[in-house]
Amino acid sequence: MRGRSLCRIMDAMSANPEATLPIRLNVDDSDSPSDVVDVLFLGRFASGEQPFSHSSSIDRVKSGATLLPPSATVLRTARDDDRSATLAEGDGWTLLISRWNRSADVTVTAVSEELAAKVLRQATDGAEDEPEPVPENVTMGFWYVSPRRGPHRTTRQIAAGTWEEVRPNYTAPVADAMDRLMKVTPEDIAGRLLLLHGPPGTGKTSALRTLARSWRDWCQVDCVLDPERLFNDVGYLMDIAIGEDEGTSKGRWRLLLLEDCDELIRGEAKHTAGQALSRLLNLTDGLLGQGRNVLVGVTTNEDLERLHPAVVRPGRCLARIEVGPLTREESVSWLGSEEGVGRDGATLAELFALRRGTGPAAIPARDRGPDAGLYL
Repeated sequence: MRGRSLCRIMDAMSANPEATLPIRLNVDDSDSPSDVVDVLFLGRFASGEQPFSHSSSIDRVKSGATLLPPSATVLRTARDDDRSATLAEGDGWTLLISRWNRSADVTVTAVSEELAAKVLRQATDGAEDEPEPVPENVTMGFWYVSPRRGPHRTTRQIAAGTWEEVRPNYTAPVADAMDRLMKVTPEDIAGRLLLLHGPPGTGKTSALRTLARSWRDWCQVDCVLDPERLFNDVGYLMDIAIGEDEGTSKGRWRLLLLEDCDELIRGEAKHTAGQALSRLLNLTDGLLGQGRNVLVGVTTNEDLERLHPAVVRPGRCLARIEVGPLTREESVSWLGSEEGVGRDGATLAELFALRRGTGPAAIPARDRGPDAGLYL
C-alpha cells in the first residue's frame, strides 16, 4: 500500500511540478522597478498556467521597433539607468522585453509551445537592424559576462586592412611567418593554439584583425573581453566552447581571441592560475575541444623562455610567432625619414607616433621600459 501511495504522489509531482515547491518571491528597497517587472513575468510560468517559453536576443534593434506583437496589452513599463523592461500580455501568452541601449532580450510564455513560438516570431520579425557591410570591415564577436545577463555575445564591424596593406608594418621574419598564417585553410589545421608574443606596441592586435578578415570565409572570430574569468568559470567556458552559435551550425570554425594573457601562460602559471591553464590546454587539444572546430588565439608580452612548456610544446600550436620591432633600416623605410629612429629600430606604435609628430626622442630599445608604446 505504501508503495502505491508513493507512486500516486510521484505521478502528481510529475503532472504538477509547481505543487511540490511553494514559490515565494520577495522584493525590497534594493530591487529596482525592472526587477519587479521580472518577478511579475515569472508568475504564470512558475504556476504552470503558461508552461511553455521561447526567447530571443537581438543585438541591434531597428529604430522605432516596439517588439510588441499585434493586440498586445502593456501591463508594466520600467526604465533604469541602463535598462528598460516592458511586460505585456495577450490571449494565452505573456511577454517580457528587456532592452539595453540598442540590444534586447524578448521572452514569451504561453499555454502552448506553438503559441509561444508564434508570438515571439511576431514580436521580433524584421526588428533587427543589420548595418550595411563595408568591404574593408569584418564582423567580430565579443564575449563578456554581464551582471544582469550572464555570458553574452555581441557583434561589431571592425576595420581591418588586407594583409598586403599591413604587411610592411612587420619586420621581415614576422611578415614571412604571417604570410603562411594568412593562407591557412581548415585542411591545413594541425594545432589548435595560435600564439603571438612580443613587446607591447609591435602590432599583435592589428595582425589579428587582419587575420579575421583573411579567414572570414571559413572562420568566425570572437574576442573574449574577460579571459581571466573565462577559465575560472566553468559555466562561462561551456557556454563559449560547447554552446551552439551562428558558426557551429554551419560547420564553420571559430577563433577565440584572448589578449594579454601573461599570467595565464607564463612558466609559473600552474601555481598562480590554478585550473585555468589546464582548462585552456583542454580546450585546445583535450576532451573539451573534441568534436568542436575551435581555435584559441593568445597574445602575450612575455618572452618565449618565460612561457609554460606545456603551452609551446610541439604539435599544440598552429603558429607561434614572436612579433618584434622593425629594424632601423625597415623603420626608416616605413617612416620615410631617419628622424627619431633609434639604432635598434622602432615598434609599430612608436613609428605611428613619430608620423603624427607626437613621438618622443629616439630611445634605444634596451632602455625602453616594459610599458613603452601602444598596444596595436
